[in-house]
Amino acid sequence: MFDGHRQNPTRRIVSLWFPRLASERVLRRRAVAGPFAITIKEKNADRIYCLSREAEQAGLYRGMPFSDARAFCSELESRVADPYADHHLLLILRRWAVRYCPWVGLEGRDGLTLDVTGSAHLFGGEALLLADLRGRLARAGFSVCVGLGDTRGAAWALARHGEGVAPPMQPLEALSQLPVAALRLERKTDVALQRLGLRTIGDLASAARPPLARRFGKDLLMRLDQALGAQPEEITPLAEPPQYAVRMTLPEPIGFCADVMAGAERLLAQLCAKLAAHEVGARVLCLSLRRVDGAPQDIELRLARPLHDAGRILPLFQRGIGAVDAGFGIDQLRLSAVVIEKIPAQQLSHTASSSHKDQFDDLLTRLGARIGLENIQRFLPADSHIPERGFILAAAAFCEPSRAWPGAQPRPLCLFSPEAIVGHGPNPPKRFRWRRMSLTTGRAVGPERIMPEWWLEDENWRSGLRDYWRVDTCEGRRLWLFYTPRNPAWFVQGEFA
Repeated sequence: MFDGHRQNPTRRIVSLWFPRLASERVLRRRAVAGPFAITIKEKNADRIYCLSREAEQAGLYRGMPFSDARAFCSELESRVADPYADHHLLLILRRWAVRYCPWVGLEGRDGLTLDVTGSAHLFGGEALLLADLRGRLARAGFSVCVGLGDTRGAAWALARHGEGVAPPMQPLEALSQLPVAALRLERKTDVALQRLGLRTIGDLASAARPPLARRFGKDLLMRLDQALGAQPEEITPLAEPPQYAVRMTLPEPIGFCADVMAGAERLLAQLCAKLAAHEVGARVLCLSLRRVDGAPQDIELRLARPLHDAGRILPLFQRGIGAVDAGFGIDQLRLSAVVIEKIPAQQLSHTASSSHKDQFDDLLTRLGARIGLENIQRFLPADSHIPERGFILAAAAFCEPSRAWPGAQPRPLCLFSPEAIVGHGPNPPKRFRWRRMSLTTGRAVGPERIMPEWWLEDENWRSGLRDYWRVDTCEGRRLWLFYTPRNPAWFVQGEFA
């Protein structure tokens, strides 16, 4: 509809409310016959978070204690709420709704707002647009309530308290019979207004404004004016996430490795510029080469560190591109950053240490391309005084080396499972045999008593506490021995350098 004076289209807003978003997300993957509910823990109690239609028909409601719901409806099935998955689904629906208009934003945790001003005629009018929207969502398994009005507040109110369409330029006529809660008010404000006899928006609009402002503040009148269009309310569409992918279509097919490398270099320069602008780096890159016969050739490059330096990344593609079967030629190249990570701005340094670190990261990438980044591991300290639990193995590409290893007591360079030797008494034996060698104790330092960790089950420590000794033998071996007082015996567990 157009204003005859300004010739500007009347603003039209659509509000979508998904009252059963969380439960329908689960039911779309695994159907449940009978009442179904999503629960969430609030104030140390499990409560109903979302319900299926069958559960609502059985008399259950949101916020109801789950124990009461099970007592009232014994056949009720439930799942624990996953707000992150629900938000991800809402983002998917927001992206789908862009087919109706370019301005789509989130409305709370279970709703969307669409500014369809000037786009309804593309679907044959507002009625056909809403019918198409409802039909597609119903076929996808979603329950939706739709409201359409000149303002965001009016559309929100109609979606949640009336599900209707407000005629253009007449918001009060459509909203006058709706409850005051449709103005997005706090619960205590809603209750106070009803006690005063102001139960509908029409009652509130006809009441004197100064007493309302003095008692309830400016927020009440602001919500009323926003719904009726007397005060503007912006709709901020959710920005599309950046797409870290570039493509090149060639006029003539190529097949030589040097030509493909040249194309990859041009794509890398564009992609890395975009990554650097957003202060992120690529962790996994995928170079897709399309042959003229349609067969794709994908080259995946997994980096030891997130990078946006084209000069360092390009040589790492050499091995993968050299193994590509070009067939009758390649006519399209596409480079995408599959996994990205944040790279905050840092002070540039030209010291030798930073250069060596870059070279080490590139070496990890080259080795990881052959044997897998997960198979290149390093030792990291662990918080345990038990020798065999004092360290962990972690993938070197996904962790930083530790600069502070605990050094209260020396530990052997080579640690192995305890090997029994013959000895008597709490002091190290003067002579003993170990691995078919006859050894003589030259110097012994100890004991260092280590108690087992009682909260962990370990078969090797069932013998109780251990007294560890550092023994230097006359034959040159430097061993780590321990004695078990509870079950007297001697063992060798490590060897020093």
